[in-house]
Amino acid sequence: MTKTIAPRVRTVVLLLLAAAGLLLTTAAPASAHAALTGSDPQQGVVVDKAPTQVSLTFSEQVSTSADSLRVLDPKGKPVQSGKPTNVSGTTYAVQLHSGLPDGTYTVTYQVVSADSHPVSGAYTFSVGKPSATSVAVSGPTAGGGVVGWLYGFGRYMSYAGFVVLVGGAAFVLACWQRGAGVRAMQRLVVAGWLTLTAATLFLLLLRGSYATSGKVGDIFDLNLLGQVLQTKTGAALVSRLLLLAAAALFIAVLFGAYEKREDEEKRDLSFGLAIGGTVVAAGLAASWAMSEHASVGLQPSIAMPVDVVHLLAVATWLGGLTALLGALYWAPSDRPVDTAAVRRFSTVAFGSVVALVVTGVYQSWRQLGSWSAFTETRYGQLLLVKIGLVALLVGTAYISRRWTARLADTVVQRATSKKQRVTADAGASKGGAGSKGSGAPKGNGGSQRAAQLARQRAAMDAARQKRTRDADPNRFGLRRSVLAEAGVAVVLLAVTTVLTQTEPGRTEEDAKAASSSSSSSSSSSSSAGALTLDMSFDTGGEDGKGVVTVDLDPARVGGNEMHVYVQRPNGRAFDVPEVKVAFTLEAKKIGPLPVVPDHVTTGHWSANGVQIPMAGEWKIAVTVRTSDIDQTTVSKNAQIG
Repeated sequence: MTKTIAPRVRTVVLLLLAAAGLLLTTAAPASAHAALTGSDPQQGVVVDKAPTQVSLTFSEQVSTSADSLRVLDPKGKPVQSGKPTNVSGTTYAVQLHSGLPDGTYTVTYQVVSADSHPVSGAYTFSVGKPSATSVAVSGPTAGGGVVGWLYGFGRYMSYAGFVVLVGGAAFVLACWQRGAGVRAMQRLVVAGWLTLTAATLFLLLLRGSYATSGKVGDIFDLNLLGQVLQTKTGAALVSRLLLLAAAALFIAVLFGAYEKREDEEKRDLSFGLAIGGTVVAAGLAASWAMSEHASVGLQPSIAMPVDVVHLLAVATWLGGLTALLGALYWAPSDRPVDTAAVRRFSTVAFGSVVALVVTGVYQSWRQLGSWSAFTETRYGQLLLVKIGLVALLVGTAYISRRWTARLADTVVQRATSKKQRVTADAGASKGGAGSKGSGAPKGNGGSQRAAQLARQRAAMDAARQKRTRDADPNRFGLRRSVLAEAGVAVVLLAVTTVLTQTEPGRTEEDAKAASSSSSSSSSSSSSAGALTLDMSFDTGGEDGKGVVTVDLDPARVGGNEMHVYVQRPNGRAFDVPEVKVAFTLEAKKIGPLPVVPDHVTTGHWSANGVQIPMAGEWKIAVTVRTSDIDQTTVSKNAQIG
């Protein structure tokens, strides 16, 4: 029966891997995790005078290079001078040549977000009046194309290798120490180490092209590789390789010296391996946490340790499940995985699921920020799929637990019957002990023949025991349920990989709000009379979301009357502890000019005589504080005067 089942197992696993690969290939290229939330000049605007610089504002800090921000004239000729600079916070600018003629200009940007993912895009603005342009933004882009697909595949394999390495070793050490001498377990854990090591080297090689040009020819560019080693992602990948060297020593001790020790030495060595293995596994998990989603955004000092625990819980559960599947199918007849080991893994898996749920809830809140993001953002939709797969996996694990209980009862019954047979056989042997076999072969040739017959009988007995064990319906049921768990786990890992490459829901919603606010700002700045600006804010704390509205009348040079209104997302007045406003004319390097309005009534502040010294494109920044420690600053550009 084993011969017919094993090919099925391999076929099912291959199909699941193919499905996971299909999920990866059909997913869109890695989405921007830092969203463009503002620009000056704005997209599609027509300005009377050529600007001296172009500035872009992102939802988080980004890394730039010499060609990260380019401005092209109608003929496609670059008109920027120098490298992009960080003007303030998350705003980056590049200077333009003086005396630019009228026409339509194209702004292209290609940066790397703080969570290691490339961000690229383009838009146009016009000076004087729109004109025809020959600029075509096409070809390979950062994070997309063949290089993007290869990088996504490398990420999937690195996660898979980590899960098998950490989970397989934990299963042997915590649940089935006899498995240290089983070749199938040794091969599984070593395969996890080799996969993770190869995938890490692969990602390090691809990283330069992935984050810049997206061209296959740049994969082997040593200059790009040198630049990658100086980035946060490059440091994380190198750290992972160093930790993998320590993991190799751990594997050598676990599968080399461990099996040969006495029981007393094994206990001491088990403790040392548990401590050392936990440190190495946590370090490997931290190599992801320190360079991806957890390292940016809200509460990174909390999010990174939580992410490490989350990854370790996933690896312990799914990797241990893979090891259990291998033990059930390929463990030798003289050293089968016992019921006690399965029970211990069931306990470990339950603890991992609890840790997974707790850390997953925190991560979901941090990355989504609202219930609507579950259905209105791609990140939220993928997260719903992941939650459904986890629920399915837990349900399948419950079925496996029931098969384990039945298997335990069968083992007890067989042990009792075996003891009775041994007692009966001992009595029969005692009765016939006085007679000697006369047919025993003599001489050296006879002893060799006897040894050969003994080996044949041992092989036949082992094969008979394996057939008997495989024929056990409870063990067969456990195999099928664990195989189903492993299949769901493969798909779950694929969805998780895509999820880590998808723009968080909180960022996507902020970008949409900024885009709509920018549109309203553009229309308001072009109208005569009073100026009204609406800006969404989120201080990150409890009850920290809302909308701040700034009214400036008559929005011209000289004295102006300003009113500031703060509302909750539901439209009700929001009485926050403090509101401050600052005006900056970046083109003339004037400001910021601070204004502290007086509190009038609930959610309403005002100031009279706000002086605007010069006409131009002013940046109006509003700082909102919702608690003693939670505050944020939002801004918009508007034409005044």
